[in-house]
Amino acid sequence: MEKGTVKFFNHQKGFGFIKVDSTGKEVFVHATGLKDKIRDNDVVEFELQEGQKGLNAVNVRLA
Repeated sequence: MEKGTVKFFNHQKGFGFIKVDSTGKEVFVHATGLKDKIRDNDVVEFELQEGQKGLNAVNVRLA
């Protein structure tokens, strides 16, 4: 599991980005990959999965 911080998440559009602690990079997160409801600046745990346009955060839950 990776850890990171929600940089931004738009509930109306159903997507956002998480900054990964270990790399400092940002990864895409879609509402379908959420286990818990998340908000901006929440600390989360997640898995990385290759998507059509790069890495996506999946199985995202509050840490």
